[in-house]
Amino acid sequence: MDGPPATRWFTDEDVSREELAGIFEVARWTGSARNRQPWRLHTVRDAGLRAELSRRGDYALHLRGAPVVVLLALDRRWADAEFDGGRVAQVIMTAARAVGLGSCPATFFPEGNVERVTALAGFTEPWSVRTAIALGRPAVAPEGTSAVPTGRLPLERIWSGE
Repeated sequence: MDGPPATRWFTDEDVSREELAGIFEVARWTGSARNRQPWRLHTVRDAGLRAELSRRGDYALHLRGAPVVVLLALDRRWADAEFDGGRVAQVIMTAARAVGLGSCPATFFPEGNVERVTALAGFTEPWSVRTAIALGRPAVAPEGTSAVPTGRLPLERIWSGE
């Protein structure tokens, strides 16, 4: 199985609450250290708020055009929450792909942007939102050269040992 390709261009077609519930039902079964499940999900549909989110990271512009943005809040009391957050984010993106949706993650930085996004989503300590996932039906990407490197390293470059 290959991973979901990043989708940065979306149609205007809605993503239903039922579709989101199905994706999140799959995601809630994601494993986590000591079964802490140190994540909470907050969805954003409002165009103005999506535009605000798109300005909170250098590579977050695609959040503006997605019909739904999922904000991933993590419980920062646990050092391994970031790892578990990556696990649940990947499950969300894979489950979205299984129902025909595209997705692309984005990170918020510097720390002031993290604090702003966390507050916009209504979370307080110990929760923090550093990651978002754009969700929607894929649109045809404009032609041109991507600002982000494409392709994958060959297996022999990423694997060593017996």
